[in-house]
Amino acid sequence: MSLLSEFKEFALKGNVINSAIGVIIGGAFGKITTLLVENIMMPLFAALMGRTHGF
Repeated sequence: MSLLSEFKEFALKGNVINSAIGVIIGGAFGKITTLLVENIMMPLFAALMGRTHGF
């Protein structure tokens, strides 16, 4: 078996594909969480604490 065919066999196994999908979903979830905190939660906390400039 050549190195390329061995790599294809390894890469097409379900565990590798599932792991790749998990990494992609995790990255997207991290970005969504960051946006929610920076654009919704922090301005609310700043308003509650009486700060108008910055957090």
